[in-house]
Amino acid sequence: MSRLQRTIKNSISCEGIGLHTGKPVKMTLKPAPAGNGVVFIRTDLGNAEISAIATNTAATNHATTLSQDGASVATVEHVLAAFSGLNIDNVFVELDAAEVPIMDGSAAAFVRLIADAGVQTQDALQPVLKVIRPIFVREGNKQLAIWPAETPSVSYFIDFNHPMLKEQSLQYQPSEESFLREVSDARTFGFLSDVQMLRANGLAKGGSMDNAVILGEDSVLNTDGLRYKDEFVRHKILDLIGDLSLAGMPVIGHVVAHKSGHGLNAQIVAKLLNSPQSWILLGSPGEETVKRQEPQLQHAVL
Repeated sequence: MSRLQRTIKNSISCEGIGLHTGKPVKMTLKPAPAGNGVVFIRTDLGNAEISAIATNTAATNHATTLSQDGASVATVEHVLAAFSGLNIDNVFVELDAAEVPIMDGSAAAFVRLIADAGVQTQDALQPVLKVIRPIFVREGNKQLAIWPAETPSVSYFIDFNHPMLKEQSLQYQPSEESFLREVSDARTFGFLSDVQMLRANGLAKGGSMDNAVILGEDSVLNTDGLRYKDEFVRHKILDLIGDLSLAGMPVIGHVVAHKSGHGLNAQIVAKLLNSPQSWILLGSPGEETVKRQEPQLQHAVL
């Protein structure tokens, strides 16, 4: 169950626009030392640092925003999901604007960046949080729970008032392979009827069919259609993976989500971390030596 921490071997960059701000942004991933965690750096704000930890969660309206000492970074969930899904524990993420680039609306571009940068195993154990008592949060008909389990898993259910999004569900068993194969390229989605409202509220200014699945009254409007018939629930799992990574370490438990979103995801991470009687910590520095293995992450066909 224990493993060594990992970072990337080389620095690598990409450019894009923010989904909600619509502003151009350059993002550079850089190796970080063991124990560092994921840290965002706003190069446009004097290299202000924002650690990717739950206590820095500042907003969860249509995306997850982190804030620390007056600096913030928005829409972090997809790149965090890529780090979590590929077991990248320590990395600096430099940004010259306030929002992570949306790229194609999934984590696929970030997976390719990590593959191109290479993966480096480090000489420190990665602690793991194992749930031993159930944790629940609820808002109306939205529910999220983490049950004790010997291995991590996710059961996700969605039910939107739309003919294409009724009662989708998926059982997901996390691994690097399943992340690449099942959820990494699932895109964010939205409803055409909501676009004007979102933009009036300062959101989705950079949204388009190039970076989101757009739904009309009864169909997908993107000319290239869907990547999976259940791409919507797959993307919700992608968001969940990114949001749960704000626990600061991998979580072992069975996550059961019913119509959850960024707000509920943030609530359960906060409740989990504030309920130390509900989990045990594995992978302390005194644990047995873990065999060092240099990963050979290959490009995913996305």
